[in-house]
Amino acid sequence: MKTKGSLRVKLTLILFFIIFSSFAQDKNSTKIFRLETRDGNIYIGEVLSSDTVRILFRTEKLGELTFLKNDLKSLGPLDNKQLKNGKYWFENPQSTRYFYSPNGYGLKKGEGYYQNIWVLMNSFAVGVNDYISLGGGLIPTFLFGEPTPAWITAKISVPVVRDKFNLGAGVLAGSALGGTNSGFGLFYGLATAGSKDKNVTVGMGYAFSSESGTSSPMFNFNGMLRVGPRGYLITENYLFFHDSTSTLILSFGGRTIIKGAGLDYGLIIPATGGDFIAIPWLGITIPFRKKVPKEN
Repeated sequence: MKTKGSLRVKLTLILFFIIFSSFAQDKNSTKIFRLETRDGNIYIGEVLSSDTVRILFRTEKLGELTFLKNDLKSLGPLDNKQLKNGKYWFENPQSTRYFYSPNGYGLKKGEGYYQNIWVLMNSFAVGVNDYISLGGGLIPTFLFGEPTPAWITAKISVPVVRDKFNLGAGVLAGSALGGTNSGFGLFYGLATAGSKDKNVTVGMGYAFSSESGTSSPMFNFNGMLRVGPRGYLITENYLFFHDSTSTLILSFGGRTIIKGAGLDYGLIIPATGGDFIAIPWLGITIPFRKKVPKEN
């Protein structure tokens, strides 16, 4: 009897310890939030209290702050992957592309971006759902009395192993408006290994032109590496084949996140085998997305 009684006491104590530990863990766990105001300021911390008008927010450096809900742009729980060594690693504003070439990741439904390259080249894309995105672009050379290249794009992205391996395929189709209206475009498929912050992509496509009536195969190899809370290293490389000739184009550079936008910069290097030529690249990507509901 003593043995059975002692066993009951031990089991009771173990059960009590498990319940108490779970309760203590829930009580002590702190949910971290990212708060962004309409004037572009971002705060990382804990929501202490909230009513229909105000939010009491506590940050590690500034202490307790009070915000009016009408002054908030967004408020949501922070993904632990974006918090490293106490610093917030800003979300990549163009995680679905390198400088221009796409990767296997896709836009979520309602997400999108506008990209401008050297002022003249404009493009955009938006997620129709979590797997398909549509977009387009143009170069307004009509301002100089020249035909205007304009195009539309479509892309499908399939996560084979989420956040580790993705497949993608798409098409770009366009025309030179105001001129001969000759068509041009590209069909492509690609595979991306790695996360949104660190990945490599191998792709293959066929470029076509109605004016020449020919199509040319193309291969590309791209990579992206996160190096800090706001910075990335990027490389984007192409190998084109036409008739019996081939052309290799290399590019190296980076991306800096500035107030939610991505500033891309680098050098494009045609590997012609002759004189060394490096063409500067400068672009900016401004993301837009569906409104994030505020916490109540």
